[in-house]
Amino acid sequence: MVLRLLLLLAGLLRATKPAPRCETGQETLGQCQTVQKAKCVDIALSSCTDVAYTQMVYPNFLDQKSREVIEYSSEYLLISVLHNLLQGECNPDLRLLGCSVLAPQCEKDKVIKPCRHVCENLKKNCLPAFDAIDMAWPYFLDCDRFFAGEEEGCFDPLAKLRGEVDAEEDLPTDLPATFIQFKHHSYSQMVSTLKKTASRCSHIATTYSIGRSFEGKDLFVIEFSTKPGHHELLKPEFKYIGNMHGNEVVGKELLIYLAQYLCSEYLLGNPRVQALINSTRIHLLPSLNPDGYELAAEEGAGYNGWVIGRQTAQNLDLNRNFPDLTSEAYRRAGIRGARLDHIPIPQSYWWGKVAPETKAVMKWLRSIPFVLSASLHGGELVVTYPYDYSRHPMEEKMFSPTPDEKVFKMLAKAYADAHPVISDRSELRCGGNFVKRGGIINGAEWYSFTGGMADFNYLHTNCFEVTVEVGCEKFPLEEELFTIWHENKAALLNYMEMVHRGIKGIVSDKFGNPIKNARISVRGIQHDVTTAADGDYWRLLPPGTFIISAQAPGYSRVMKRVTIPARMKQAGRVDFVLRPAEAWPSKLLRRSMEDAYDPQDPLELFDPHAQHGRAEARGGSAAGREKPWWWSYFSSLDLHKPLWLLKQR
Repeated sequence: MVLRLLLLLAGLLRATKPAPRCETGQETLGQCQTVQKAKCVDIALSSCTDVAYTQMVYPNFLDQKSREVIEYSSEYLLISVLHNLLQGECNPDLRLLGCSVLAPQCEKDKVIKPCRHVCENLKKNCLPAFDAIDMAWPYFLDCDRFFAGEEEGCFDPLAKLRGEVDAEEDLPTDLPATFIQFKHHSYSQMVSTLKKTASRCSHIATTYSIGRSFEGKDLFVIEFSTKPGHHELLKPEFKYIGNMHGNEVVGKELLIYLAQYLCSEYLLGNPRVQALINSTRIHLLPSLNPDGYELAAEEGAGYNGWVIGRQTAQNLDLNRNFPDLTSEAYRRAGIRGARLDHIPIPQSYWWGKVAPETKAVMKWLRSIPFVLSASLHGGELVVTYPYDYSRHPMEEKMFSPTPDEKVFKMLAKAYADAHPVISDRSELRCGGNFVKRGGIINGAEWYSFTGGMADFNYLHTNCFEVTVEVGCEKFPLEEELFTIWHENKAALLNYMEMVHRGIKGIVSDKFGNPIKNARISVRGIQHDVTTAADGDYWRLLPPGTFIISAQAPGYSRVMKRVTIPARMKQAGRVDFVLRPAEAWPSKLLRRSMEDAYDPQDPLELFDPHAQHGRAEARGGSAAGREKPWWWSYFSSLDLHKPLWLLKQR
């Protein structure tokens, strides 16, 4: 009996032992097996054609052996509709991650797994979005099962969103330090250039993202300062924004060139550039609308019209997407004692469609105490300034000044006068219609529109912003870019230097403690600025004599008479020491607090990097409903409905 059991076990061992690999001619003997190699094929799945690689392998990680099997699967249908189910949150990240499993990367007949850490980070950020619609995390995005560690050799399926693929070719190493390549930069090339520039000038530059576009691209900023990444006491914050309209590309390229110029000239000892960076924190955001740019670039330089790529992937015009605070400012203007500054965002604004790019900018404005800004556009040659929305809504062209009309005219002229074409007196050129106005115009007097970024900057924050139309061609040919750069270089520098006009100072109590959010008022100008976290402030003003006052809840107001000479090019230092008030007027206290940011408002809760909106329920399953609302998306699947998406109760 024991002998029979031993013989049976020996037979089982022989049966389960894998056959040896075949030598040539042995396949037919049945004593060996042929090793099946992966064979790379071109990707033909419509939802995965934009991945960062070109070839995949069958079967995939789910053992789906053909294109047809994949396309009729519940897994493939899910990645195709997730964009709608989550209303854009975490996409295209989730789709690209899913494609890395359904269409595995294949190179030289070798399969490469996606990186586990990428999956884990995305799951951490996006799981709340699945919870909000009562959906389980997809099984095929199991980070332990289908993904690999970096030590095993893996690839990042989301690298394309961060501009880490399709980067520009390395240039010869013997090029001069001042070399700038005057070309149109793709998104990846732009990111690569900014990162290389920041690396080259790492002691004065860094890159960061303010958030992500609707399609998941990082909105990259390059910053120049003597202490990159940090606000320094009394050092003003400046920003340039380009490519707000995706088909208006000149501003984007100008800011890429400007970044390279600032870096190389600082290293070469250019006194003007060194003085500017040593005294200013500069932020350059070349492309606010990278999704629209990609669409415009498909048309090509010289062929793009006036519409294609202008809007975002959500079909939104970013310069019409900001809160309309101008109407509220006009309403307040007739109220005695009302301030036309730091106006809160109305709750009704959030009922409409707000682009993640817009939210990212608004969040950025709240996080840094910007003083001065310009948005670079294309299609004309003129500098416009707020208000952009007419004080009479039915009037399409009506002069509608802010309380700081003199300041804005001074700022606009600083750019226009330094631009050789804008300052040219010929009326037969691009922008010739504005010659008699000196190349500048009040925005609403040119044409009125609501929801603009410049008006929002002025009415919600301390920042003054103008709009620069840098040329009559929105998407010029590459051979024109060198000339355009030289026409704008001096103007770009001159405008940045304007951040130092007016006064600056620190507001503190009698013990030297800084007072945050104290109001700096100028008699005769119905617009205040407020102090930053360290008690420092900047107030742009033209030459003249002014009565300046500082006040804060619980403190007595302090007033000073200040004269700003006409030739003064550096902000005058005006500090205030506030003493406790015996009785603070309740009316003033109420007014100072009514415009404070609500810590629970949608913008405060918005994470510009992880998601494209709040993780809130979107019509989730009602109590007692057998299937959640999104189940209907999978009604076409007869036999393979995704039961794995239903949460276990």
